[in-house]
Amino acid sequence: MPQPDPNPFTPDAAPSPAASPPAGPAAAEGAGRRLTRSRSDRMLGGVCGGLARYFGIDATWVRIAFVVSVILPGPQVLLYLLLWLVIPQD
Repeated sequence: MPQPDPNPFTPDAAPSPAASPPAGPAAAEGAGRRLTRSRSDRMLGGVCGGLARYFGIDATWVRIAFVVSVILPGPQVLLYLLLWLVIPQD
């Protein structure tokens, strides 16, 4: 009687259950998520509204974080303008 090959890297080996993607509502929730600028929840370009929708938080918190970050040194305004150009509208 032939013994099964103990090598898990053989081409006919079935994938382990741990290697398969998770199933259920949590997997379906993030599957179709896409970063877009908001048309409805916008003050300027819709970037903060789009980021808030993508991360599932209120847009007010993203706007407050942006305004607070502008006080600090760095390219925050340039980053916002770049995101405005790069992120597509919904």
